[in-house]
Amino acid sequence: MPALLLTGFEPFHTHPTNPSAQAAEALDGLTVGGARVVSALLPVEPHAAASALRELLNTHQPDAVLLTGLAAGRPQVTVERVALNVMDFRIPDNAGQTYRDHPAHTDAGAPSAYLSTLPLRAVVDGWRQAGIPGDVSNTAGLYVCNFVLYHALDWLSRSGRGEVPCGFLHVPANAEVALAMPEDRPALPYLPQDEITRAVRVAAEVVGRGL
Repeated sequence: MPALLLTGFEPFHTHPTNPSAQAAEALDGLTVGGARVVSALLPVEPHAAASALRELLNTHQPDAVLLTGLAAGRPQVTVERVALNVMDFRIPDNAGQTYRDHPAHTDAGAPSAYLSTLPLRAVVDGWRQAGIPGDVSNTAGLYVCNFVLYHALDWLSRSGRGEVPCGFLHVPANAEVALAMPEDRPALPYLPQDEITRAVRVAAEVVGRGL
């Protein structure tokens, strides 16, 4: 049976939880769209995340890769089109580091960007057929989410497995994240965690059916 590697992130910044982690944990071990889901959590620190991701890719040799993370402030789920070879963030990672205008990959010949190899429009269509608002996003940000997408696509390309479907889903805040926002800050849009998990599952079904 094909294997689909599904990753989420640990909590970061001031957020008490990470809905991507909860979705990944809920789907671990299930058969979705004809693929077996293998879930893992990544640290919110670029170098540790890259190391963990390479180990997962080497160990599982997945037939598809679905990376997920929190984009607090977005009102709906989004599937990312592109990963850029840049790190530039003001919010410290979980090691307390920030980066400005720093390459995500320093190897010679590393391209400026990689395009997702997921069936983007099919994922969006799958969401809409399931009654879940969602869309394609043209920016994954320049934080650790963009970083791991870049490194996953780079690893697959350099391993001769560039045809493997690989991409990133950003999910909105759940209620717990929204409730933790200070009262003097604008309210966050959010979705119930069950709906976020359902959106990730629908995306995995679409990807799995294509394997």
